[in-house]
Order: sequence, then C-alpha cells, then structure tokens
Amino acid sequence: MTEQHFDIAIIGAGPGGYSTALRAAELGKSVALIERDATVGGTCLNRGCIPSKALLTAAHQVESARMAKRTGINIEIQSIDFGRLRDFRTSTVETMTRGLAGLLAHRGVTVFHGEAALRDGHTVQVAPAGGAAQVTRSVKAGVEEPVDDTLAIHADDIVLATGSRPMSLPGNPFSGALIDSTQALEQNTFPSNAVIIGAGAVALEFASLWNAAGSDVTLLIRKDRVLSSWERRASMTLTRELKRRGVNIVPRTKVTHVDIGVNLGATVHYTQNGSSEERTAYGEVVLAAIGRLPNTDADWFTSNGIVLDERGYVETDKYGRTNVPSIWALGDITAGHALAHRAFEQGIVIAESIAGLDPKPVLEETVPQVVFSFPEAACVGLTFDEAKSRDDIVDPKETAYPMLSNSRMLMSGEGGSMTIVSGAYTSDLETELVLGVHIVSPIASDLIAEAEQLVGNHVPLADAARLIHPHPTFSEALGEGLLKADGRPLHTR
Repeated sequence: MTEQHFDIAIIGAGPGGYSTALRAAELGKSVALIERDATVGGTCLNRGCIPSKALLTAAHQVESARMAKRTGINIEIQSIDFGRLRDFRTSTVETMTRGLAGLLAHRGVTVFHGEAALRDGHTVQVAPAGGAAQVTRSVKAGVEEPVDDTLAIHADDIVLATGSRPMSLPGNPFSGALIDSTQALEQNTFPSNAVIIGAGAVALEFASLWNAAGSDVTLLIRKDRVLSSWERRASMTLTRELKRRGVNIVPRTKVTHVDIGVNLGATVHYTQNGSSEERTAYGEVVLAAIGRLPNTDADWFTSNGIVLDERGYVETDKYGRTNVPSIWALGDITAGHALAHRAFEQGIVIAESIAGLDPKPVLEETVPQVVFSFPEAACVGLTFDEAKSRDDIVDPKETAYPMLSNSRMLMSGEGGSMTIVSGAYTSDLETELVLGVHIVSPIASDLIAEAEQLVGNHVPLADAARLIHPHPTFSEALGEGLLKADGRPLHTR
C-alpha cells in the first residue's frame, strides 16, 4: 500500500470540494482531492447544472423563434438535429471539466481518482473505482499515472464533500422509462410526451425544456402550485405561466405507484385532492424529481463517529466543522439549500478556517435560489411570512411591483412578478433594510445577483432605492420596485 501525506484531503471534487482545494492551495496548503468519477466537477459540471443549462440554452432558441411571430418576424422551425444538440451538450461539459482540471493543476492540487473511505480522523483510504485496476493520480492536467491498488492519504484536516443523488419514489426504484435527472440528461432525443413528478427546480426545468421542444408534458405536483415553499406570489405566477405555455399541471396529487411498460413508456397511478379514486397518466418517459438524498450512507460515516441528523445530513457548526476534530463537511451532505454556489462558498469558508483566517460563515438566508424555467424564477432572503415569524424583525412589509410596467418586460411577452420584503431588526429600529426579493421574469437568474448583495450586505432600503439602473433594462424593474417599497413610487402607484 502506498502512503502519502497532505495538509488537507478532500473527498469529492464537486463545487464544494474543488473550491476548498483551490482556496486552500492558494493559501499555501498541500491538497489532495479525491474523486471516484473519471472527471472532476461532480454532479454540477457532469450531470446537473452545466449539461441541463446547455440544453435549456438550445430550448431558448426555439422559444425565441416562436415568440418572433408577435414582432412580425416569421421563422419556421423545421427540425432538431439531436446529434448536434448532443455534441453541444457534451462539448460544453468537456470544456468546463478540462478547464477545471487545468486550474487545479495550476494551483498544485493533486487529484486522485478512486473510491475513498475514511479510516480515521486523519487517514483516507483510496481503492480503485469503477472497475479500474489501480488508483490513479494527476498532478498535471490530463496526465494520469497509476499509483497502487490501494492508497492511504494522511492529512491534518479532511473535508467531506460527497454530494447527493436523486431520490426515488417509495417502492418504485428507477428502471426502464421511470428515470432520474441524470438519465433525463442522457436522452439523445426529446420524448414526444412525458410525465414529471415533482414541483421543484429540476422538475420545472425539464418541464420547460421538453415543453419548448414540443413535448406534451404533464406535471404532477403535491400542492396547489409549483415551488410551494417559495413566496406565494412568485410560485403562483410561475404556475400560471407554465400553464399558459401548455404544461399540463395536475395539482394536489399523490402518486401511488408507477407501472413500467415492457417495451416503452410508463403509467403513473395517482390520486387527487385526497380522493381514493385512482387516476393515471402515461408518458413515454416518467421523470421522478422529488428531491435528492445526501451521500452519507457509507459505513465509514458512522464508524468514525460522525454525527448525522435524522435525515442523514452531517451536523456541522456554521464554519463546517463536524463533531470529530479535524473533519469538516459541506455541500449537499449538510442541511440547507442543495445548490452549487452555496457549496462553493462553504468550501472557501472551510479552507480559510483551516488556514487560520477568520472568514464570515455562509448564511442560508443570503443564498440565492434560481430555477431556470420559462420564465425564470429567483429569490433571496426572507418571505413576508418568514419575516413576520421572526422575533428579531419589526414592522416587516411586502411590496408587489407590477412587472408589466417595465418596458423590456412588456416587449418580452412574458408574465412575471416581483415582491420585495423589507423591515428593521430590533438591534436598529430606525433602519429599514431589504430582507428579501422574489422574482419571476426573463433573466431573473441575473437580476437576483444584485438583490443578493442588498440582502447579504444589509443595505438600508432608502440607500438601495437611490441606486441608478440603466434604462430601459429588466434590471430597472428592481430599481422601480425598491422605490415603491421606500414609499417613493415613480412609474407605479
């Protein structure tokens, strides 16, 4: 068995793992990054964020062509070249993962490819993964060399970034036409009709993608609207807009089981509105997008005394420390928003904490959430109900801005909404702050970045409302909304 020593060993090369590695290396630490997949980047780069957004980018072209008619431009969509679309998706992923591998090599991070297991608080044992004969090591980007059939990595600190996996329906494992999000991305054609079970980001993005491509999409949701945990106006607006585009949304459903066809397709059996009457929905494919499970079920989590909560998430302090000294955890295996950018920032916090710096911890209420649906939805901070329930906030209020009063929004032909939540903390009753922003609109994913700065930096509402936004832009809607929230509406009442 080969043995090596590093200052930090990281299990998992997704956004949280690689951000920890890059920042720690920047701070002079020797870093081992261990990944069982053939490429770095984790679910986000390989099987999630990047390939899905590549497909959504293509779908936007279809949407734009269809919307062109209302402006007097007639464009006919003849067909979709699925081969070229597949190449676009895979080449985008390959470019991103190669770029990341090059950056890791440039920073001096040693990447090991193998299956990692925590042996004790300072040792990670690595075995070959995926049928490989040996553990491999990469010091230079793209240049792998065999190490041994077993490797022991000793480190002063170990960071767990093992990520998550799609959750299957109870009693119905993924099989045949009943697929998860990874399998949905690997489809080389779009289904002619599909059933999607779920109402979160993954479900809505695939509903938008397949619908735009001409698929007949049925969306089965448990509540009366999609994104039911979001601010009510935003979730109702997005529900309405998806229906307007032709997505068949069936509310208040409970899936009982799925029959997988012998040759093709699957039939979903469900009840609705609490009734015992069983209904069915058939799809060429059925996508179950009901959430993700943390990858913490390996025996070594419990054998090393790492405390997990009742849902299987690793318990940490606000800086990522677990109950075991020298072991840290981040990303999807910790409770909170399962988002790449949250894990990315957690990695920076952990790297700086290990290096002896004093970073600010990640606050869940300042993590922006984005759904790349048609139209997009984005939010950051508190909802009005959340603000009202807080003992440290006084006089919260919500301000609804009519998005169609924005010229660019009107030109787009889209529907949308914006809600701004404001209020004062008991520690400073005189200063009203921006506490939350909730948007449904084109490019909401970009607009939310400014809102995150306002919420995260506790910018007073009056100061935020005085910021100048270029005219005419979608961003101007946020400026107008802030003016209205501050009691100084300009183009609205």
